[in-house]
Amino acid sequence: MPKDLANLKVCIFDVFGTVVDWRGSLIEDLPALGRKYGIETDWTSFADDWRGLYQPQMARVRKKELPWTRIDDLHKEAFEMLLKKRSLKHPGEEGSWEFTHLWHKLRPWPDSVEGIGMMKKKYVVSTLSNGNVALLINMAKNSGIPWDHCFSGETFHHYKPDPEAYLGVVDSMYLQPEQVMLVAAHNGDLAAAQKCGLSTGFVHRPTEHGPGQKRDLKAEGDWDAVGGSIIEVARKIGC
Repeated sequence: MPKDLANLKVCIFDVFGTVVDWRGSLIEDLPALGRKYGIETDWTSFADDWRGLYQPQMARVRKKELPWTRIDDLHKEAFEMLLKKRSLKHPGEEGSWEFTHLWHKLRPWPDSVEGIGMMKKKYVVSTLSNGNVALLINMAKNSGIPWDHCFSGETFHHYKPDPEAYLGVVDSMYLQPEQVMLVAAHNGDLAAAQKCGLSTGFVHRPTEHGPGQKRDLKAEGDWDAVGGSIIEVARKIGC
């Protein structure tokens, strides 16, 4: 059964897919940058393939095949891997970073800024994303997301779903696990947080991966709050 949230103090958010529409943003922004550098491809599938390398790249760090590496650097490496796989022109070092920094400009879902603002009136609101700190801060500045703080996998040198990421926030805030709620659109992320004792809030994002999305189409666990938007989750936790 969902727990009593009377002692809840902090709401931390997954960002990619939960707060921002990574796919829609990339599909909108990639073509113009492609034209700038004379690169032509199917940018919709490119965006999907780029995101598809996200977990495998982090797995290489977990397996010690790579040293601790920021997501920006993993994104850039994955971008260059896709260029090679598709036999596309390399835009040069500066251009490669310009493409990579599109992840800093991802735009929020329509309910995100308002919903996080509602929670901010009652709770501390922060990211807990595998995205690196500079990425998260730039994204917030670009889109007006009103975070109190940005926790990142970079903060703890552990990517979610490593327990050290969730419990690192708990320790940093001098709280008990149940006083911190992870808000996410991904059941696996919430399950890992719940296993660490955190409270959980599920946001329904059925089009994160496009019209053919097959996972995270519904809440699959005994989460403490469930909503079709961050605004709905905010209301369910008393905001």
